[in-house]
Amino acid sequence: MGPPVSDFIAREARFGAQNYEPLDVVLSRGEGVFVWDTQGNRYLDCLSAYSAVNQGHCHPKILAAIVEQAGKLTLTSRAFHNDQLAPFYEQIAELTGSHKILPMNSGAEAVESAIKSVRKRGYEVKGVPDGQAEIVVCADNFHGRTLGIIGFSTDAAARDHFGPFAPGFSIIPFGDAKALKEAITPNTVAFLVEPIQGEAGVIIPPSGYFTKVRELCTAHDVMLILDEIQTGLGRTGKLLAEQHDGIEADVTLLGKALSGGFYPVSAVLSNNAVLGTARLDLRWQPARLCGGAGCSARACRGRDDR
Repeated sequence: MGPPVSDFIAREARFGAQNYEPLDVVLSRGEGVFVWDTQGNRYLDCLSAYSAVNQGHCHPKILAAIVEQAGKLTLTSRAFHNDQLAPFYEQIAELTGSHKILPMNSGAEAVESAIKSVRKRGYEVKGVPDGQAEIVVCADNFHGRTLGIIGFSTDAAARDHFGPFAPGFSIIPFGDAKALKEAITPNTVAFLVEPIQGEAGVIIPPSGYFTKVRELCTAHDVMLILDEIQTGLGRTGKLLAEQHDGIEADVTLLGKALSGGFYPVSAVLSNNAVLGTARLDLRWQPARLCGGAGCSARACRGRDDR
């Protein structure tokens, strides 16, 4: 039995900035669906680190792959190619049906990069006047905690005393296709939405909602961005939550379970209309670290004998 739980909690409170209010349980080990605390108690982990360990804690195949890669090459500058990035691209494209992939580190970075991508496409392809691009989002959304993202949050705790915020976002009720139709203007470049709202309390939209959303976005040349950072990679019973409605997003965001909880990895997946557009210069993207990290790409791929 380890030191008292109160000792760990007191030291954490003393040195750490207070940004969460966790339960009074100190975990020390995980395997599969179970975790153990410092006192030896075993728990069934139904939270799965907010979907980051959908494959289970310390999955042996992912662990073996990342340990092997760490002994060879952990990181390269994006000034060079490495032998893990291309296979990662190829495998995730084959798995998801995507045409282009942009790897990032955090989910919030993926969201920010998607916003930049669709805005740039809006200006350079759709012809939206510079500085006037609009993105529609939903009330009670959760897409991250960066300054840009919390600007279109409706959670007062996320926004209070952090402003001013950037313009360019209109907010509509979740699950309301009529509201989306009314919100779209000639300057609308994208609709950013979660297939199931997580932070809001696991809110599932009405049946047929995303079919109507896909039709509206296609009719108005609006890029549909599905934030599948929590719902993707098996969390809803299908590889991607969009598959329940038989639709395809223009941009899909993945993270969390992408590396099985071993490495901070996210990805922007798109069709050729966004990241594949010839006029987009992707040198502005902050994809330096993850794209050059052999360990992160290998963690996502797992063992070659998968």
